[in-house]
Amino acid sequence: MIGPPSHLQSFLPLLLVCRLDVSASLSISLSAQGNGSSGVSSGVPQRASCSEQVVCKAGVLLPVWMPQNISTEETAGRAVIYFSSLLYMFLGVSIIADRFMAAIEVITSQEREVTVTDENGEKTTTKVRIWNETVSNLTLMALGSSAPEILLSVIEICGHGFHAGELGPGAIVGSAAFNMFVIIGLCVSAIPAEQSRKIKHLRVFFVTAFWSIFAYIWLYLILAVISPGIVEVWEGVATLLFFPLCVLMAWIADRRFLCYKHLRRNSIIETDGGLAPKGIDVIMDEKFHDPSNSTSNSTSTIVSTDNSKDQETSREEMFQLLKDLRKKHPDKDLDQLIEMASYSTMVRQRKSRAFYRVQVTRQMIGAGNVLRRYAAERQARRAAGAALGDADLANTTCIAFEQPQYQCSENCGTVSLWVKCQGGKRSNACLVDYQTENGSANAGSDYEYAQGTLEFKPGETRKVIKVGIIDDEMFEEDEHFFVRLQNLREGDGPASGEGPENTKLQLVEPQSATVTILDDDHAGIFSFVQKELRVSESSGTIEVTVTRSSGVRGTVAVPYHTEDGTARHGVDYEKTQGELEFINEVTSGVIKVCITNIAAHDKKENFYIVLEEPKWLKRGISGTPSPEEEEARRIAEMGKPVLGEHSRLTVIIEEATELKSSVEELLKDANMADVIGTHSWKEQFIEAVTVGAGDEGEENGEQQHPSGCDYFMHMFTVFWKILFAFVPPTDYWSGWACFVVSIAVIGVLTAIIGDLASHFGCTVGLRDSVTAVVFVALGTSIPDTFASKLAAVQDEYADASVGNVTGSNAVNVFLGLGVAWSAAAIYWEIQGEVFRVEPGSLAFSVTLYTIFAFVCIGVLQIRRRPSIGGELGGPKVSKVCTTLLFFGLWLLYITFSSLEVYCHITGF
Repeated sequence: MIGPPSHLQSFLPLLLVCRLDVSASLSISLSAQGNGSSGVSSGVPQRASCSEQVVCKAGVLLPVWMPQNISTEETAGRAVIYFSSLLYMFLGVSIIADRFMAAIEVITSQEREVTVTDENGEKTTTKVRIWNETVSNLTLMALGSSAPEILLSVIEICGHGFHAGELGPGAIVGSAAFNMFVIIGLCVSAIPAEQSRKIKHLRVFFVTAFWSIFAYIWLYLILAVISPGIVEVWEGVATLLFFPLCVLMAWIADRRFLCYKHLRRNSIIETDGGLAPKGIDVIMDEKFHDPSNSTSNSTSTIVSTDNSKDQETSREEMFQLLKDLRKKHPDKDLDQLIEMASYSTMVRQRKSRAFYRVQVTRQMIGAGNVLRRYAAERQARRAAGAALGDADLANTTCIAFEQPQYQCSENCGTVSLWVKCQGGKRSNACLVDYQTENGSANAGSDYEYAQGTLEFKPGETRKVIKVGIIDDEMFEEDEHFFVRLQNLREGDGPASGEGPENTKLQLVEPQSATVTILDDDHAGIFSFVQKELRVSESSGTIEVTVTRSSGVRGTVAVPYHTEDGTARHGVDYEKTQGELEFINEVTSGVIKVCITNIAAHDKKENFYIVLEEPKWLKRGISGTPSPEEEEARRIAEMGKPVLGEHSRLTVIIEEATELKSSVEELLKDANMADVIGTHSWKEQFIEAVTVGAGDEGEENGEQQHPSGCDYFMHMFTVFWKILFAFVPPTDYWSGWACFVVSIAVIGVLTAIIGDLASHFGCTVGLRDSVTAVVFVALGTSIPDTFASKLAAVQDEYADASVGNVTGSNAVNVFLGLGVAWSAAAIYWEIQGEVFRVEPGSLAFSVTLYTIFAFVCIGVLQIRRRPSIGGELGGPKVSKVCTTLLFFGLWLLYITFSSLEVYCHITGF
């Protein structure tokens, strides 16, 4: 068997020596007291005889089921009822603990704004969490995870007249054993093949591991060494005070204060789970922080700032994820792909133990996958924001030209400009004035001046403005003039904006139109509109316009082809070549090029579209020319088709704008308090009666339909769901209202669980210590088991699954027994007596757990070797062997503890 490391082995001889010495002293003490008085205040409390029959007694809330002397069949029936009720109460505690943990997540996720000054003196404002992660894990998170065991111990003491019981302490030690051996063993085996997980914050883990073992050594000492069978006031208070001391030491280790600042990064106390640090430390309050120069009295707040290289890597990974999803689901649109990517990102995001507990519970009871639901809701909110403009349009009547540019040849006679009216619900007509304005073209010589008023009656959406064009025989450049809209009003009322009754009318762009008069005496100048064109990689087939200016006479062919730049044909775009044909009086043509979407991050590649010399196919004059046509031919020969200024277009392919903004949004970590928190009672009741898919499904975030098991669990738990929907939402009082009410409800249910467990045990002939170790510990730890398994699989590190086990085990003793035993010891001290706790079975159980815990911690440290890779996962053989070893330790623990209770083996 693999033993503990050398720095832990020194505790074992001391523990065994203490055990032997105390066993001898207890034997002498008990034999000496055999003939002595048996009062409450004298001697060590007598242990119940092994042959003594277990008798049911009234519980804190539940009376004894009378009569007690019944047949075997009735006893079996009662046992089934008790056991079924116990299971249903365990389920109820898990569901209200869901609300409790959601409140804790909201409380610990509170943020404040701070000013950060980096080493270059640059200041930025950022948000940091008020709660330190280590402190929150050891206080509120641990309390939420261990609340049933802690409250069971306190309620048992207070409910039985401040006399010691076996159920509470037994549940605490049994739960610690289950957590240490079964949960960690399951997490080791849950990691996918050839993967491993390391603990990131080793300093904190060593502190909590020490306290998780010391807590039970201390428990053994006060029960069997310092004052055998008696818990004095100072012992109970000291047990309680160890809790803040544990939190303080863990916080010091996390912040690298005191001795921790001298530890080298290549020592056993590694940084970031053995990985290189991913950012630099920056400090608030005008100073740069150097961890090596930290002092114990520093009170600054430190945050970690990732460098740009890590951010670029994250963007690359996100683009690759979207690319993979696009290939896997070619039929999905961008919104659906973003929803899938959002779900996948949140799955990989680091989460607290509270979140994992809530997620597992809701999947178990048919409430659905909270991450998938939140991803869908977030994408729906994004789509709703994009549609906000449409909602505004529905309430506003907008008037504008249909297009900002119009073209016509100088012999066209008349040009028509269309004005559109859309949006709003009008019951009256609206009026808008129009007027022409000179540009390079002049009214009277190039076009006919026009002004007037357009009237849009209810239901009319289009009106036309017609402007006459004046032709001449002179060769000249293209000319343009403007037509503007103004003075929008309703009926005969004032102009829009002059009164509150007209706020629903609006002139929008384009409010003016440019009309270009093309000369018809020239074949034309052919050119691209601009020198450079930027397109999105997701554009598909782009259309590039070639314009014909300074003449529209004749039929002209313009050859074109594409050329590679940094972009390569066949990879970034499809090679294209051909001819554009402009017939007589046609002013524009379109070249189509297909862009290949490879979803690359920060893409910026270019290629060229080149126009070749135009060819004049038909000159617009045929047959025997008249003298007038001869003159026209002469003029035409003066204006042969030529290339314009922009005959070589640079096309720059960039990452999709909408994709880039989506990626930036996805890179922001979702606030898990928003994911599992609630905002109103209405929302809670809707969730309570809604069935969701509880299975994990694929990691792509596609919506799943609830299974038959989901419907069954929903119907089975709907009573608890509706009942606990009355608990205040987590938004109230920043989560504290939900916190207080939830812990009160947990206390009531825990009291009922304690009574049911005791009555079930006495019905089937089990002592409370065995019932606590086997049934109560198992029932209260099942949600934590699945939460830790999920954390092990989804988290990059092992802290959430392994590190929190040790912290929770320590908190169980310091709070569960510290509060209960301190209160009882003070009570009996006031009464002039002492508080007695039988050390026998509890001391033996504690000793057994402590020895096995040393082995467990030692094995976890050995697994950090490079050959295995980390505390969790690793090669198949080592993974299976570790899991079997830990499961075996737990089976040995419950077996030996149970045998000792019934005197089949000798204890204390």
